Amino acid sequence: MASTSLSWTSSSWLQNHSFSKNTAAKTADGAPLLQVVAQKKARKLRKVILKEDVTAVGKKGQLMDVKAGYHRNYLLPLGMAQIVTPQLIKEMKMEDERIEAEKKRVKEEAQQLATIFETVGAFKVKRKGGKGKQIFGSVTAQDLVDIIKAQLQRDVDKRIVSLPEIRETGEYIAELKLHPDVTARVRVTVYAN
Repeated sequence: MASTSLSWTSSSWLQNHSFSKNTAAKTADGAPLLQVVAQKKARKLRKVILKEDVTAVGKKGQLMDVKAGYHRNYLLPLGMAQIVTPQLIKEMKMEDERIEAEKKRVKEEAQQLATIFETVGAFKVKRKGGKGKQIFGSVTAQDLVDIIKAQLQRDVDKRIVSLPEIRETGEYIAELKLHPDVTARVRVTVYAN
């Protein structure tokens, strides 16, 4: 077998067809020999679901359009985003429904707890008395939490209790922020020994 090699000078096809700037190469039937087809422009955006909060892009669980290079070079290697698929959208909807049901349940529990606190009446606090209506020390949120635990056997975080400054005997209103939408108002009666 003889070795055949192609080079620019030995190719018979290239020798038979001369290319010049003014004339285009055509086949025997007159159609152009070399036809360039333009490709579609590549998609520059990708639909992704963020797996965690990304600054200047969005929060966890959001459906976002991001540039393809940003997704390919940053979000995907760090595991911050995932390409959207129909299955993933279905899972997202189910997760959103579950979260909404949980939020509704928590709010209903907070409303029930608020009605319990408001129907109790007044929580009584004893303090050592001073001159007139003055008391020694003050009544704090922790004092109210301890009284609620003793009377109702309910654990309440002292950070949700909002009390006015109490330095004398009398009746006061305290607010318990049980949920962003639910606030219970309880009466606190302070009296001296």
